[in-house]
Amino acid sequence: MIQRFLDPAVLAGISSLDLVAKTVVDGFISGLHESPDFGFSQEFAEYRQYVPGDDLRHVDWNVYARTDRTYLKRFKGETNTLLTILLDTSKSMKYGSGKMEKLEYAKFLAASLVYLAHLQRDATGIVVFDEDVRNFVPPSSRQGQMMRLMHTIDAAVPGESSRTDFTKPFSHVVDFLRKRSMVVAISDFWEDPETVIKAVGPIRARGSELVLFHVLDPQEIVPKIKGSALYEDLETGARLQVSSSYAQREYKDKMEAHLEGIKTKATSAGIDYFLCDTSKPLDASLRKYLAIRTGRL
Repeated sequence: MIQRFLDPAVLAGISSLDLVAKTVVDGFISGLHESPDFGFSQEFAEYRQYVPGDDLRHVDWNVYARTDRTYLKRFKGETNTLLTILLDTSKSMKYGSGKMEKLEYAKFLAASLVYLAHLQRDATGIVVFDEDVRNFVPPSSRQGQMMRLMHTIDAAVPGESSRTDFTKPFSHVVDFLRKRSMVVAISDFWEDPETVIKAVGPIRARGSELVLFHVLDPQEIVPKIKGSALYEDLETGARLQVSSSYAQREYKDKMEAHLEGIKTKATSAGIDYFLCDTSKPLDASLRKYLAIRTGRL
């Protein structure tokens, strides 16, 4: 039942982006609350696993009794994460084989992260980019920041640029980073894996955590073609006649190599990576983000 409210096809029918975010996060939190393996109270901000030396007064003994695992419970007002979201709006993000384009899914994910950060009173900002930075809202936790971010995300549209340049937006983030923070990049990453990791590397060098949410349409991951089809590159305009045999063999091998290349290079660089299929509910992405965040505290 909970996943029905996180389904992209259902969310696409909600007109207000902030309502989409609230629907996703509230459904996600309800799912955690109902989970037998994880507690989630009304005033909860986050959990992290106990390590020797931690104050035992903060251990959640109810969770320990149910799971035989020791977690510390932290509450609202105790966390001060600085979160910056980078949202890719290049032409390729316009693609969608079903009811939802990649950019729309990315905007839903970005808005949900903003709302979740708002609940935890985190300073949050956003960079909207294609080959250049198109919009920037500096991280802040001041009143009205969530709605400023929602407006910025809602206003994001596919750019006219024929390419994506990861260097400029990530350099922009590095320029204003003054302390350790968490940076989340949401993109389809249609670029050589080595180029992507080289562009994002300076953020890790500054000691900040970096999460890559790789947003792809299911037809890009595993295309289902009968006979042949004409495909057009949304960024370059190049066209290619693709047969079903090519999609099942050569394309499949190239895509698997591309995905494995990004994942492997990201992991080697200490960067967290998660593949997002736009036909799947958003809760997996939020769980990944929460797991990464709580694991770093």
